[in-house]
Amino acid sequence: MGAPMYAIPGSAAAVEAPARPAAAANTDRLAAARTVAEVLAQSQVEAVLGELERDLVGLAPVKQRIRDIAALLVIDKLRANVGLAAQIGNSGPALHMCFTGNPGTGKTTVAMRMAQILHRLGYVREGHLVAVTRDDLVGQYIGHTAPKTREVLKRAMGGVLFIDEAYYLYRPENERDYGQEAIEILLQVMENQRDDLVVILAGYKDRMDTFFQSNPGLSSRIAHHLDFPDYAGDELLQIADRMLVQQSYHFGVGAREALADYLERRIAQPHFANARSVRNALDRARLRQASRLFAQRDAVLSRDDLVTIAEADIRASRVFAQPPARTNSH
Repeated sequence: MGAPMYAIPGSAAAVEAPARPAAAANTDRLAAARTVAEVLAQSQVEAVLGELERDLVGLAPVKQRIRDIAALLVIDKLRANVGLAAQIGNSGPALHMCFTGNPGTGKTTVAMRMAQILHRLGYVREGHLVAVTRDDLVGQYIGHTAPKTREVLKRAMGGVLFIDEAYYLYRPENERDYGQEAIEILLQVMENQRDDLVVILAGYKDRMDTFFQSNPGLSSRIAHHLDFPDYAGDELLQIADRMLVQQSYHFGVGAREALADYLERRIAQPHFANARSVRNALDRARLRQASRLFAQRDAVLSRDDLVTIAEADIRASRVFAQPPARTNSH
């Protein structure tokens, strides 16, 4: 497979994407498969699905939808192997997706797993993910947007391009905004290079709905919509447990209960960001633990001292200085 080409509106020539190692060997093995078990054995997609299930707390509907998409891809491979027309890719519907949900609900992590699944099944040449925002695509002056967008697309070719808060590309209130130019380039590449690039648009659901209403060309190219729910309180605590284990910390007596109390209050406040807010809370608790231990200059600190987050480290948050809200909603 040669280096792919894609045309940029208004350019005199196509732009060559950087060469990447071809997945020809894996594709050849998959082409010989005649059963679901053989496709799964050759692609090792089940390992990725297992990681998704093991590493992410909650998100049951999202995980099920990813399994459904993986099943669709596997069956499509088997259909192609017996001479049936492909239903996915260059000759069928594209795999472009939309992930909607509040911040910190795992959209980027799931996008990374999706990139791995697509690569292992031969739908993209590489399993890499390029995550960008408006600032990476849109320039500040005439002639600046196309090169920026072109460079991002070159990096993403053969993999997955993840555009977070994609609705910021479209700013109709600003006549001098260049976001529409980036959208037009994306539209062409999403259609013409859909066998070599999968685009995932992400953001708040209500804003994405408005964005698609204003850009029907983009909406028509999205094959799968996944809505990421907010985490429940017990799921947030499980996330906190896992984060602490990864950092070689643990809760002391009463600290986990204090965090549960913290989260109940914090969820009701503005700008709560699910797992991201949990991480921020634990980072601040670690700072307070470090300051508490630092003050004990002459004490011999045990290993347990160094790895324990105390209840006081949590309750020192200013969140506790405010009365708890009457309602508990995200």
